[in-house]
Amino acid sequence: MSAMTMADRIRARAAELGFDRVAFARADLPLGEDYVRFREFIERGAAGEMQYLAEHAAARERLDGEAILPGARTVICVARRYARGAEAERSEPPIARHIARYARGRDYHVFLRRRVQLLGKFVRLAAPPHKARALLDTAPVLERAWAARAGLGFVGKNGLVIVPGQGSFCLLGEVVTTLPLAAADYGAPIGERCGSCRACLDACPTNAFDAPFVLDPRRCISYRTIERRTASVDDEPAHALFGCDACQDVCPYNQVAPPEPRKTEAFAAHERWREARLADVVALDDAGYLAFTERSPLRRTPRSNLAVSALGVAARMLATEPHDGEARAALAAGVTSPDPSVRAHAERLVMRVARGLDDERKRG
Repeated sequence: MSAMTMADRIRARAAELGFDRVAFARADLPLGEDYVRFREFIERGAAGEMQYLAEHAAARERLDGEAILPGARTVICVARRYARGAEAERSEPPIARHIARYARGRDYHVFLRRRVQLLGKFVRLAAPPHKARALLDTAPVLERAWAARAGLGFVGKNGLVIVPGQGSFCLLGEVVTTLPLAAADYGAPIGERCGSCRACLDACPTNAFDAPFVLDPRRCISYRTIERRTASVDDEPAHALFGCDACQDVCPYNQVAPPEPRKTEAFAAHERWREARLADVVALDDAGYLAFTERSPLRRTPRSNLAVSALGVAARMLATEPHDGEARAALAAGVTSPDPSVRAHAERLVMRVARGLDDERKRG
């Protein structure tokens, strides 16, 4: 039996750390068309309030410069699945259905970053004096472009990386290293495989896609409920509490068996949310907010924004079921909120719901 190559050893260690797929790309070759598209995205103002993207735009062209790791030769791209089975999801707290799947459990920025760091440490110890830097969301890296270059997956029409056989319910991470690998170890783009399918585009509740592969984040539910900080009372009510899975739910590539339950335990909804309802989210004070969002990605959005999103969800529930008790309780909590921003949104939504009921009576 031949000795394991360094790439084999990295794959084996990544599997031990719980990653579902590993691929390698040359890190000393700058991005081409992907970077050009990114610059166009910034220049047309599509980033909205995500100014951190524009602040480090030039750094995103390459990995071997001062911004990431001078002398980098290889980027190790890893994917970790978080999809859970339908039965497991049905047993989750009701509030979880308003939260994107990746954000229902523990904050992956904490536990998954640690695993990427351990993979980086393995590279440094196995191949001294080479350097390795672990990355997960916080560095100026176009991670989907590098994952596609490495052949980890392909970018679908919704802009997400789809890993063949595993789908798009995956979190990405990278280890950039000065370690070179054999030419045969580097992957190659596998090419887009969506064909004529446009299920993800048609499923978007806010029509956030200008064209296939072209998302305007400013209309995206995930952007509106996570990134945006200056919501107006004139905005359309939110469709979700935090994030959105609509474009992934309908993707044919996601119709695959979920990982073993033990591998997705970290993404199970917090048990402390078992009795939480929308009204409770609307009424959170500072202490309550810290308790509700503890060890959760929901901490990324301010308390008042979370409350406003909950009000939006309630208003949409009342549009289809005017007597829904949970939704009515949420709007009532908003109207009496000590937060003027939350109160203003609630008052407007109460009027909107009332107008809708009045119009329905007139049509009847």
